[in-house]
Amino acid sequence: MPRVAGIDIPVNKQAWVSLQYIYGIGRAQSLKILSQAKIAPEIRVKDLTEEEVNKLREIIDKQYRVEGELRKEINFNIKRLIEIGSYRGLRHRHGLPVRGQRSRTNARTKRGPRKTVAGRGQKRGMAKK
Repeated sequence: MPRVAGIDIPVNKQAWVSLQYIYGIGRAQSLKILSQAKIAPEIRVKDLTEEEVNKLREIIDKQYRVEGELRKEINFNIKRLIEIGSYRGLRHRHGLPVRGQRSRTNARTKRGPRKTVAGRGQKRGMAKK
């Protein structure tokens, strides 16, 4: 398995798909990197020569922020938002959706499983108003 940016990329997949296993590289960037390296996107990683793999490593290391460096930057940005007390920072701190989504009924993924609260709901024997 070739190691690019500290990640073992899968051998039996096409090159453009394999590059997406690296944090920070998506479909568009993967295709862009391969065109810069003059490598066909459909070629399997196992068919790449050592020279082509080195070219990919070089392009990714010099031009893109990926993996640990990118994660560190994102975490720093979130900490900064929390520190300055912005609205987005408060939403991060409370574990709620940050980008304006509805949270009264949805947002279960972010808020976690339901917590039952005593005293809510319909009481026995009470008629609806």
